[in-house]
Amino acid sequence: MIRIMRAADWGEVSAIYQEGIDTGTASFRTPDISWENWDSSHLKACRFVACKGNEIIGWSALLPVSANYDIGRVGETEVYVKHGFKGQGMGSLLLDALVKESEKKGIWMLQAGIFLQNSAVLKIYERAGFRVVGYREKIGKAKGVWQDNLLMERRNKLIA
Repeated sequence: MIRIMRAADWGEVSAIYQEGIDTGTASFRTPDISWENWDSSHLKACRFVACKGNEIIGWSALLPVSANYDIGRVGETEVYVKHGFKGQGMGSLLLDALVKESEKKGIWMLQAGIFLQNSAVLKIYERAGFRVVGYREKIGKAKGVWQDNLLMERRNKLIA
């Protein structure tokens, strides 16, 4: 089941987030982020969790790319699935929820930076209509290792 994320979910959400950061192939972000910092840096709309029973097994949200109004309607995706639940379609469901809600909210483009090693994630994004628009060599370090990634985007289908 996919539902809107609540502040009370942060304990489970942050554990899944940390798990993704610890892989070294999912995020350049630093660990130990507080709810307050995360909440203030992410768009208030487009925050979801995937649940199996009472357990949160994944989450998705959008970061604003810029505060500039002209490009302020561009969101950077974050999708994380708990270890042990990957490969079961949860990532696709969470990304689909982001796409649908972002289109309703008038966000005209979504973007994602995908680590090259993350071939399963690349496929999920391609199936959701994202396309590769760039290759960024050694864009940042994750766990002390320089990483390359692909820049992907998806345009809002509701905007002409």
